[in-house]
Amino acid sequence: MALEVTQRQGIVVWLYSLRQVKQLRRYGLVYYTSKRMKYVYLYVDADQAPAVIERLKKLHYVKRVTRSQRPMLDMEFGALAELANQETATKAALKE
Repeated sequence: MALEVTQRQGIVVWLYSLRQVKQLRRYGLVYYTSKRMKYVYLYVDADQAPAVIERLKKLHYVKRVTRSQRPMLDMEFGALAELANQETATKAALKE
């Protein structure tokens, strides 16, 4: 029996009012709610994300819906760390 990991997609739902946050639970996992900026961060299955986004856009209490850009980002920072080390070494050499 193997555990299968399902791909998840983050969705940011901007609302007019936070009264309907409980109703958003039926569309996915409510991960975070910002009271000040009036948005909700949802997690849904990646294969169902386009359908959920279309259903959320049709709701009267939703301002806009955006997909999370995190899956598209490169999360390898090894090259950036090497570049930062080179820059600090260059700055140290210039000070001497």
